[in-house]
Amino acid sequence: MKHPHEVQQDWFRILIDVSTDTEWGKKYDYGSINTPEDFQKRVPINDYEALKPYIERLQKGESNLLWPTEIKWFAKSSGTTADKSKFIPVSQEAIEECHFKGGKDMLSIYCNNYPETRLFSGKVLGLTGTHNFGDENASWYQGDVSAILLENLPFWVNLIRTPDRSISLMDEWESKIEKIARITINEDVTNITGVPSWTLLLLKRILDIAGKQNMIDVWPNLELFIHGGVNFAPYRDQFEKIVPPKMNYLETYNASEGFFGIQDRTHSKEMLLMLDYGIYYEFLPIDELGNENPKTLQLHEVKTGEVYGLIITTNAGLWRYLIGDTIRFTSLAPYRIVIAGRTKNFINSVGEELMIDNAEQAISLACEKTGATINEYTAAPVYFNDNENAAHEWLIEFEALPNEIELFTDTLDQALKQLNSDYEAKRYRDMILRKPIVKVMPKGTFYKWLKQKGKLGGQNKVPRLANDRKYVDEIMAVL
Repeated sequence: MKHPHEVQQDWFRILIDVSTDTEWGKKYDYGSINTPEDFQKRVPINDYEALKPYIERLQKGESNLLWPTEIKWFAKSSGTTADKSKFIPVSQEAIEECHFKGGKDMLSIYCNNYPETRLFSGKVLGLTGTHNFGDENASWYQGDVSAILLENLPFWVNLIRTPDRSISLMDEWESKIEKIARITINEDVTNITGVPSWTLLLLKRILDIAGKQNMIDVWPNLELFIHGGVNFAPYRDQFEKIVPPKMNYLETYNASEGFFGIQDRTHSKEMLLMLDYGIYYEFLPIDELGNENPKTLQLHEVKTGEVYGLIITTNAGLWRYLIGDTIRFTSLAPYRIVIAGRTKNFINSVGEELMIDNAEQAISLACEKTGATINEYTAAPVYFNDNENAAHEWLIEFEALPNEIELFTDTLDQALKQLNSDYEAKRYRDMILRKPIVKVMPKGTFYKWLKQKGKLGGQNKVPRLANDRKYVDEIMAVL
């Protein structure tokens, strides 16, 4: 917080120096790179496909390609529900200097904000994914990053967590939820960590088994939910109905590629950008996205309110890697951010440039005005045809239906107009975009869709916005 630019410069120098003799470092002559400007000119911005040949070679047992130390763990990630998995290299340095350090800072920040906490008097319930051998020779392992971290935790952590590791790492999620519910119901759980949607499913199952209405009757000392991965706003109402009234919430920005941010203030949606975790950051202005030679910004060049694509260089060998997330700075002293969405998680069929943060805010307002709560949703464009103008189609699975679906739709529409001037311009007199189409999905629709695709689990998320109709058409086919 005090020396952000110096910390970033230090990590830039360390990452370049230790990788000079790797195959990647020799390819781009890291020995002659002296400044971030040299780095930007010399090394291209990369996506997963650009690094994939190196990653496949690492999985075959080669070493010193992207990073000098051995890499045997690969975080299996899709980011959304895409069919093709990505295998993100996870070095021991990334585990210890990034992910574990993030966990320590997260707990330190919480204890600083709540000095009266009794967090350590009970157990943490962690909803983790699974992992397995990556090939027949067992030379490498693949799995959710949460499972990788679980396997590398020091032994004493297992004394304060639940359930047992063998259950945490089960890969069949329906059985897993059932077993976790029945085993943890008699534990003294003080804090939970996980993705909101799956955590909510687990808590509801526990309440069903216990015959209770509120988790305070099951776990009287429950005080904290640590969450990340998706926007929490659509789930907050449901949590508040079934958890203790004094429950605290702490958001983190952690992904397969690294641990990036922690909510460091109690009543703020912003997260502190963590600058000393072995990651060097660059920021891509959203209007540069897709350009042949895009201009990136260093930390000292960013502005508040602008949307940037996040580019990372890490201590696991991801070099100028565009992870697909967009962020917006809310403060520059210290550097605090909110997640704006995905570089591919938007709708821009007619120039409306609808980003995920617009959608989340508008959905929240519509719910507030109509008494609705939402389980899941997604939206996609409806294209022009001979008879009608374009539109946005929203498939929404409600936990509690709005008192008036028309009012919900109108509120959603008006909120989007207020939040997004491009959307407002395209909606003028319905000349380009007509009113949103809201379709109420039966409960369980999104779950069935994920299950059908073999994508049950905390690492798999329903894409909120898409610029084509692939997901919407697949979901409608489930009905």
